[in-house]
Order: sequence, then C-alpha cells, then structure tokens
Amino acid sequence: MELEERVSELERRLEALVGDHPDAPRPTGADFWALEGLKQQLSGAGVTDGGVLYTGAVRLPTGERYEWQYGALTEQLLEDREAGDPGEPGADWSDAAESFAALGHPVRLRLLREILGGRRTAAELAALDETGTTGQIYHHLRQLTGAGWLHTTGRGRYEVPGVRVVPLLVVLTAARS
Repeated sequence: MELEERVSELERRLEALVGDHPDAPRPTGADFWALEGLKQQLSGAGVTDGGVLYTGAVRLPTGERYEWQYGALTEQLLEDREAGDPGEPGADWSDAAESFAALGHPVRLRLLREILGGRRTAAELAALDETGTTGQIYHHLRQLTGAGWLHTTGRGRYEVPGVRVVPLLVVLTAARS
C-alpha cells in the first residue's frame, strides 16, 4: 500500500474512533503543512513505512530562543536491538526509561518549568512553595541532571540544555494529547 493510501486509511480510522467528539481536532489541509512536507520527503526518498518528525521554535520567558527539529524513520524506531547497542534512533526502548523516569515526578516537572522561566539556582528553587526541603530539591536536580534534562553551568546554576528544550516541550505536549 502506498504511503498516501496508508495515511488516508489512518485518517479514516482516527475519524471513526474520534467521531463527533467535541474536543476532536478538526484540521484543514493547511493545518498539516509539516506532515505534508514530511510525507513528500519520505515519498521522495522511497520510504514506505513512514516516519516521525518533531520540531519547534521557542522563545523562553528569559528571552532565550531555540529552534530545533528531529526526525526518525518508523523502521529504525521499531527495529529490535539489544539494550546498549550504539546508534540512534533504533536503540532498545528500555534505554529511554531513565529519561522518562526523571520526568515522572511532579516536583521535577515544576523545577524544569521554573528553570526554563529563569529561576536557575538551588536557592531560588528552594524558595518556591511545595517543592520540598533543600535536600529533596538537590535529589530531584541530580535525577534530572543524570538523565540529561539539566546541566550545571557553575556557581550552583542549572539550565535545560538547548538541545533538550524543544524535546522537553514535545514530551509535555504528547502527555497532554
């Protein structure tokens, strides 16, 4: 089955699942400009199994700007590899567990939001309500740093690495959909 036929079939199935749900998105052709571009690139490259693409252009409250995109072929993502095999994106899915686990605590998500908003030091973060003791905050910061969602910039300052800003927002968007 050709890619366009497969996409049409998926759209038909989605409509059947969603039906007349009032919260269902009702996109027009213009709303799928990124998808249409991806489909054209995949088709032009002879890729029949499809792929995923995520992208973003972000300006944080601090004024920092990030533009980023990443794509992967479905075949690579679904490839069965052993844990620890090098190479992206077909690495074993369990390799992502630590990264997801680090995001799996409400205080850690709050700390990330506050850091993106400009609070960068442990002292600033400890002054927030409902984030726990200083020791607990450091524990959460270590978890986020170990998983690559944060790094230290010296003098006790933390920041989300530029290459993780858009992916973090994509993960949050996916969790809300």
